Amino acid sequence: MRKAAVHRTTNETSIQLKLNLDGRGKARIDTGIRFFDHMLEQIARHGALDLDLVARGDLDVDQHHTVEDVGIALGEAVKQALGSKRGILRAGYFLMPMDESLGACALDFSGRAHFVCKWRPLARRVGDFQTELLEDFFQAFAQAAAANVHLRHVYGRSSHHQIEVMFKAFARALRFAVTRDRQLRRVLPSTKGLL
Repeated sequence: MRKAAVHRTTNETSIQLKLNLDGRGKARIDTGIRFFDHMLEQIARHGALDLDLVARGDLDVDQHHTVEDVGIALGEAVKQALGSKRGILRAGYFLMPMDESLGACALDFSGRAHFVCKWRPLARRVGDFQTELLEDFFQAFAQAAAANVHLRHVYGRSSHHQIEVMFKAFARALRFAVTRDRQLRRVLPSTKGLL
C-alpha cells in the first residue's frame, strides 16, 4: 500500500492529512469550506484514493490560506506516497463531461513543477467557496508534488459544474498517472534515470 501522512502547521493553518493511493475512494474531509470539501471528496472518489483530511485555517481572514495549504499538503502526500516512482505510468490525462460542461486535465509526475489553467470563473462564489482559489489550490499541488498540471474548462454554463468537472478530470488523470504499470513494474518511467 502506498500511503502517506502529512501534518502541516503554520501561523495561518493546521492540517492533518492521511492518504492511501491504493484506496477505494473513501473520504473524511473537513476544511471549514463545505463546497471545497465536496470537491476534495470528488478527488478521492474519482481518483480511487482514500483521503482523511482535517484543516483549520484563518477563515475569518480569508479562504486563501486554507485552500492553498491543503493543496500543498495533498501534493506533499502524493509525492511521499509515490516514493521512487518506479513502475508508475507517470503521466495521465482525462476529458470529463458533466451535463453541459466539459473539463480536461493532463498531468505528469516529472519532478518539475508547472501549472497551466485555462478557465474564467463566471461567479465570484459557488456555495461558500471563492472560485478564484481553484487555481491557487492546483498551483500549490503542482509545486508540492513536483508535477506538471494542465487544467482546462472547455465549455459549460453552470459555475458549479465548471469547477466540479475540472476537479473530476484532475482526479481521473491522477488515478491513471499513479497506476502501477505491470509491464514496467521495476522501471523508472524516464530515460534520464531520475525523476
